[in-house]
Amino acid sequence: MTQDRLEQLKLPAARQNMNRIGRWLTDVRPLTIWERDNRTLSYGERKWRKRARQFAQEVIRPVAIEADLNHHRYDPRPLLREAAGRGFLSLLFTPPLGRASILPFLRSAVMQTALIGEEFSVESGGIGLQLMAHYLGIAPLLLSGHLPSILRHFAPLHMKAMTRNPVLMAFAITEPSAGSDVEDTEGGAAARLITTAKKTNKGWLLNGRKVFISNGALAQKITVFAKLKGEGLESWTCFLIDKKMNGVSVGRQERKMGQRPSDASEIILEDVFVPSRNVVGKLRAGWAINRNVLNYSRSVVGAMALGQARGAFERTLAFCRETNLGPKRLIDYQDVQLELADMLIRLWAARALVWHSCGELRSNQAAASAAKVFATDTAWEVSNKAVELMGDHGYVQTNGVERGLRDARLAQIYEGTNQINRLALIEQQWEAEIDKNTTGA
Repeated sequence: MTQDRLEQLKLPAARQNMNRIGRWLTDVRPLTIWERDNRTLSYGERKWRKRARQFAQEVIRPVAIEADLNHHRYDPRPLLREAAGRGFLSLLFTPPLGRASILPFLRSAVMQTALIGEEFSVESGGIGLQLMAHYLGIAPLLLSGHLPSILRHFAPLHMKAMTRNPVLMAFAITEPSAGSDVEDTEGGAAARLITTAKKTNKGWLLNGRKVFISNGALAQKITVFAKLKGEGLESWTCFLIDKKMNGVSVGRQERKMGQRPSDASEIILEDVFVPSRNVVGKLRAGWAINRNVLNYSRSVVGAMALGQARGAFERTLAFCRETNLGPKRLIDYQDVQLELADMLIRLWAARALVWHSCGELRSNQAAASAAKVFATDTAWEVSNKAVELMGDHGYVQTNGVERGLRDARLAQIYEGTNQINRLALIEQQWEAEIDKNTTGA
């Protein structure tokens, strides 16, 4: 078949033989998937997505390699100040307390944060985590639904995040003997907790340790979950602590395989006095607050993983266009095209599930867990395929594909392992499915 005949059979040329209505019904615009998906978003969502992509390319990309290879010497504060100044740390609420676009926020509390999380992570999963972990730390203050906590703590901290001098937050639930089990009902019932709050005059004394805390060394304030003395996980209470409080110290900083720019640190609490006004929500409401935060944040984690996978795909696509194998470019071989198409399908499906899970104002546990699992598994599979397609070029540290593979592996573990998230999905859906089957619905 001649090249001219091939061109005549392609849809853009073939549609010219259709009538006017048929041509109108045939979409042959040369748009990328990013551009097509963008057209489904509201104006406010498109605005933040475009701004985040620009920020990622202009600010994150130039430092991504150095931040990964020399993360202990990398100073993130200039980048964080720039991100805050552009509004990227204050999308958890609308004006005057934040910068989230109002109409999209009324439909979904997390969609705008998910959109920017994907764009940041395209360039660096670790820097993306560093920026988005702030939201995880501040979220309990809002999602507790406790008006005094919102007015006393959330409002001033979130407004501060709109300036170039933000107060960085962290979220602390994990303990040495209680990891993902404190993110699951069955596991939580048997969790071995050591962080304890003891009632004292006008406040509480906190003792214990938290581990693997994202931004633990960098954050200035932390939302910490502790059981009440003599009780179990059902007494978990959320406290807002300041790193300047006596008895708060940073212990071991983990040497991670991936997402290195965001530190994972141990927080040590030794007779830390926390005033009663720093209790977030009600006493013994910590378990419910924790689960509610995770139900909102897991969709965002899925979006970040999607960004890591997209970054691997985009670098591989560029490599296949620029690299010759024999007489042809790699991308001109049908076997390579099939592999790239499979990667693209997985990315598109993951984005659809993530956006679906963000599609309602109140987050849903089953949908959020499903999005987290599918998107993070997709990130691992796509990144692994990217390394395979690029061969030894994908294995070196300077092109970002090798880094993306390491980053993607961590995404399957934190915010509840993917096994825990599968159980969370079943936990919410199981009784409903049984009930519907029993009634014949």
